[in-house]
Order: sequence, then structure tokens, then C-alpha cells
Amino acid sequence: MSSYTSHSPPPLRHPVPTHPAYIPEPPPTPNSPQGYQRFSSSPGPSPVPGLAPPHLQQQSYQSHVPAYTSPFQHSQQPQHHTQPMMPHPHQPSGPATQPDFAAWGMDNATAQFGMQLGHNAMAAGQDYVQRNFGTIFPSTNLKHHFNVSNSYVIRKIKLVLFPWMHKPWGRRLYRTEQGQSEWQSPREDINCPDLYIPLMAIVTYILLCATRAGLDARFHTKVLGESASRALLVVLLDFGFVKSGCYFLNVQDSGQFADIIAYGGYKFVGVIFTLTVGFLGLTPVLQTVVFIYAFLANAFFLLRSLRSVVLPDPSISISTNPNPTTTATVNPAQRRRRITFLFLEAVCQVAYMGALVRI
Repeated sequence: MSSYTSHSPPPLRHPVPTHPAYIPEPPPTPNSPQGYQRFSSSPGPSPVPGLAPPHLQQQSYQSHVPAYTSPFQHSQQPQHHTQPMMPHPHQPSGPATQPDFAAWGMDNATAQFGMQLGHNAMAAGQDYVQRNFGTIFPSTNLKHHFNVSNSYVIRKIKLVLFPWMHKPWGRRLYRTEQGQSEWQSPREDINCPDLYIPLMAIVTYILLCATRAGLDARFHTKVLGESASRALLVVLLDFGFVKSGCYFLNVQDSGQFADIIAYGGYKFVGVIFTLTVGFLGLTPVLQTVVFIYAFLANAFFLLRSLRSVVLPDPSISISTNPNPTTTATVNPAQRRRRITFLFLEAVCQVAYMGALVRI
């Protein structure tokens, strides 16, 4: 009988996990146009004392970059603080950080030169517009002439169509905090000219011309351009006639550019009234009667409104004129010539309105 020697198996030994001394970061992907930099690895491992030399541990801390970074941060030195220090709310912040144009593939010097050139071009353009057109259409005057309300628009249209019983026609003044006298806005003074009603009336006139052409089965896109050109030509002719008359009659304070344009644009209210009546299918005789009434109403309105421009009140001129010594009185001969000019301006409205209603 043979004897067997029993041998016990060796004990199992589990491997002890060890951490590598240093794992290098993978190369980052190229920067995206949105300014983000993507890394495929997770944040760097925390250093284990005794497993890596101190200089490798310090390098591991400095080589860690967050998953998303902005190209504006590449030009800054890495911070060793774990938490950023928030600035005090009352402490002035430092100068703004210049963007790193190299992140978008551009040279920094070239990009900064282009930005500076663009700023200079915009400043030069604004200065040119202000010097050449700022005195004609200042932004303050435009805001003043568009300061209207719904009640003002309704009352102004009634005044233009039925000016016979309206009193008074003088414009109102108010004194500013600096002690200067200025005209009240259209919202507060019905006699103040505005640009809202003339502008909307011109647009409505163009649409009515297109509607009439469509009803007559002759609509074409050129109808819009022709009606707009006709309206603009009438406004410019009327404005040129008034300004030239004021120049030859030596009217010192002939009013603002926007005021004369506004007075000349109110004729489109009567033109729209005549065209609207024509859509009702009335006889030509009735349409002619409506046109004559609209012409007379607009002529009377201009006679009373332009009187303050051609024959200004000396007391109002002294209060609004920065140099009161230049205000001269009007002798009887000059007064007769200016009144004649007002009647000529009123008579010219029949030609302007007649050209506008022939569509």
C-alpha cells in the first residue's frame, strides 16, 4: 500500500494597487471659434506623497488645465490659488484684457490695427454727418416734431380740413430751466407743426395711388415709384418756393427746415380726402367740388400758419433770438410784399394738389 504525501496549496496573494508616479496630459485639440478648448482627459490626479519627486508633483499641478478654457486666458499666467479672489464692489477694476486674436488664427498686431482703423472710420463718418446734416435735421428737432399723441393727430386733421373757426393761431412758448424760451411740443400745442402727419399722409397717398391702379386693372410696381417721386417732387418744389421767397424778402428768422417741410406736407391730408371721396363713385362735378373745398381749406390753413414764419411777432422774436439787437421792425412796404407772397403760396396749392390728385 503506497503512502501519499499531502501538500497544501500555497496561499493566494492579492496584488497591492499602486499609483503611477505621473500621467502626462494628452495634447489638446485646436481651439474652436467660440473660444473653448476641449481636453479629452479628466482633471489631473491628486499627488501621493512619497511616490513622485517634488518637482514632478509641482509640474503635475501646473500642467492641469480645466476642461473648458477661453482664449482670453491663454495670455495670463497660471494661478496657484484654488479659489479666485473676488474684487471688492467699491474697488475699481483694472484695465480690460485684450483678446488673444491668435486663438482665431489672426496676428495680434494686424487685428488690433484693423480694429483701430475701424474705430477711426466710424468716428470720422459720425463727425461728417453731424457737420453736414446735423444743422438741417438735428436729432433734438426730429424728436420734437414727432412728439405727438392720438388726440393731437385727430384734432390736427380736423384743423387742416376745417380751419375756419379755429382760434388762436399763435404758437405757445415755455421757459426752460436755463431761462431760454422754446416752442412747446405738438403734443401740448395744436398750432405746432409736426412731421408725423405729413409722413403718414405721404405713405397713405402712395398706397391710395396703388389701390386706384389696381381697381382700374393697370397696377404695376412702377406705380409705387411714380407716386412716391411725384409726392417728393411736390414737397421739394413747395419748400424751395417758400425758402426762396423768405430769402428775397429778407426774412431774418424764416423758421426751421422741419417746420416748412411740415407745413408743406399738410396738403396731402386734403388730397387723401379728395381721393377717398373719388372711390365712392360720385359724379365728376361732386369730385370737383370736394377738390375745391380741400384746396381752399389748405390755402387758408397755410395763410394763418405761415404768417408766423413770414411775419413773425417782434415780441416772440426778441424772446427767442439769442441776439435781440438784430431784430428789426417791418415797414409797411415790406409787410405788403410779404402778405402778397403768402397769397402766392396759397394760390400755388391748387397746382400742387391738382398734380397729386391726377392718378
